[in-house]
Amino acid sequence: MDECDRRQLPPELRLLFADDGVGRVLPTDLPEGAVVWPDPSFARFPSRSPSRPAFWLSDEPVSGELWAKLRAAHPESGLWPLLLEDSVQPWSAGQIAPDNPALIDNFEAGAFMAEVWSDWLAQASPEQIEDLFPFGRECPGLAPPGRLLAEPDAVADWYACVLAERRPLLGLAAADRGADALVVMGWQGAVNHNEWAVPMAAVVRSWEERFGARVVGVGFNTLELSVAAPPVTPEHAIRVAAEHWTFCPDNIIQGPGNLVDYSEQIIGKYYWSFWWD
Repeated sequence: MDECDRRQLPPELRLLFADDGVGRVLPTDLPEGAVVWPDPSFARFPSRSPSRPAFWLSDEPVSGELWAKLRAAHPESGLWPLLLEDSVQPWSAGQIAPDNPALIDNFEAGAFMAEVWSDWLAQASPEQIEDLFPFGRECPGLAPPGRLLAEPDAVADWYACVLAERRPLLGLAAADRGADALVVMGWQGAVNHNEWAVPMAAVVRSWEERFGARVVGVGFNTLELSVAAPPVTPEHAIRVAAEHWTFCPDNIIQGPGNLVDYSEQIIGKYYWSFWWD
């Protein structure tokens, strides 16, 4: 087999692409694994039979170094790597709801933030509103972009090595960017907050652009992002904290309890970890 043939995507991985992965190459070896087909009964539109698998899943845990190689190969392969929490569900059970990433274009992070803020205020107590000090009833809107403190891909590679200590599996999704991979693979981790991954991915896209964020790991109800341009002042951090509250209220409500204390935890932090109850 010549070098050109060796670099072509294996037939199983080509199934992930609508165009059969024409022109895609993967200049690194993969561990043993298999593609994951969605369970039709778990899909967002159960009447639609999936035409192709949602993503590829390794059989065994992988290293952060392999994640970094695959991240660097993304422009050639079209496959975004994800470190997946080692759990039978939802991955191998097909409990996922893949969707079209083109739908993300219909959503805007600021509009999502304002809607969540407004909906929550409609049923919040005065004490709960106090926890949103200094904003209260006034949604502050999106925070200004951060200033890059490091190269985004380098920070992502570092964080992958940190997460690899948990012995995650490897997922590969045919997606243009990490945020889109959440929709392509049918991630449902935030279902108790927002049952549709598409608007959540719109927020993550915005963070990719404003804070040098990269999607590194996902779990049953978790999301792990590297961040190369984190807030470095209290004023900026409190604005970012407000965004985090609308994206993942459990981080604050079941964590420090209010925006001010939470904002102190994310100043200068090179990763954002989210968890939904």
